[in-house]
Amino acid sequence: MNTHVTHVGPSTGVNLAALRGHNAALVLDLLRTAGEPGISRLELAERTGLTPQAVSKITARLRADGLVVEAGRRASTGGKPRTVLRLVAGAGHAVGLHLDRDELRTVLTDLAGDVVAARRAPLDLGAGADAVLTTAACEIDQLLAEGEAAGGDSVLGVGVAVPGPLDHAGGVLHRVTGFPQWDGFPLRDALAERLGLPVVVDKDTNAAALGLALVGAAGEGGRSFAYLHLGTGLGAGLVLDGALYRGERTGAGEFGHQVIQLDGPPCECGNRGCIEAICLAAVAAGDVEEAARVLGEGAGNLVGLLDIDAVLLGGRTVSAAEDLFVRGVGAVVETRARRGGGGRSIPVRSAPGGPTLVVEGAAQLILAPLFGRGTGAVPSRRA
Repeated sequence: MNTHVTHVGPSTGVNLAALRGHNAALVLDLLRTAGEPGISRLELAERTGLTPQAVSKITARLRADGLVVEAGRRASTGGKPRTVLRLVAGAGHAVGLHLDRDELRTVLTDLAGDVVAARRAPLDLGAGADAVLTTAACEIDQLLAEGEAAGGDSVLGVGVAVPGPLDHAGGVLHRVTGFPQWDGFPLRDALAERLGLPVVVDKDTNAAALGLALVGAAGEGGRSFAYLHLGTGLGAGLVLDGALYRGERTGAGEFGHQVIQLDGPPCECGNRGCIEAICLAAVAAGDVEEAARVLGEGAGNLVGLLDIDAVLLGGRTVSAAEDLFVRGVGAVVETRARRGGGGRSIPVRSAPGGPTLVVEGAAQLILAPLFGRGTGAVPSRRA
């Protein structure tokens, strides 16, 4: 079966060429973060460092493309009231797709990242590429039908989050732990052909970390953090100095396969004593406290190696015993920090977003570049 998905409804005229410029991205990002109250042209000029004339040209083009509207006037401290502009969030949409080892999630979001429709279905990642892609295409077809009823159309693309390792630039999977048959599979191109939409593929942990970076999850002043995802596997998403760090070959964040016990239990990756194998074995035995301690040792390694500002925990296994994992990992990280000196306490928290964190982050793989945040970086602005 070769399910083909087309765009939902008529195009609303989103002009992607108008979004490619750096200055336009700065303006759009400020409009996005301003939300419903909107922001004036003068404020846009002050915060971007652009001239008022440049801002007027950019916003005029965005208005013509249906991306921005005038949203009333706001009293000023002097002179005439300022016209306020607002992003038209419904002018474009993105699909997020999370392919996990045993389930599939999809979301349709508007330009502001708000969810318009969502679906969840069982999945066997080992069933083979054709079966998995057919299920994914059918689910997206249903998602877009539901999204159309909710007013969602003009789909810009599909962001796909999958277990690593993989090649983000090429959209090609590597040897997913436990599923060697996916090694070398061109997921991006195969899915794009079925859907008739642009597709971006990244690791599940990177998608989650991107979404977390966009909402400032590291806390005030925090620009570097590690997101540790413990579900059916274990991986990390790294945000360093405000930007998602993938590494040259998308190899960064293969956290679960750091060896912490040379004579430890065998791991499906072929090594022994990987933190993933030890941690999941403890969970299977019902010893969550031991699993948290092991995870904490790995987190402590990352803190010491990268000097990050925070550790965020997520994934279904963490969610099932959230308090125990946060306390257990936090205790190890705190102890390691005291031994190392310096006196700086590194917070360990549960990542916001719950079970849809990864799939909503997948949608941001499509949306974030429109706002100049394609790597999770905060655009350069004047204070």
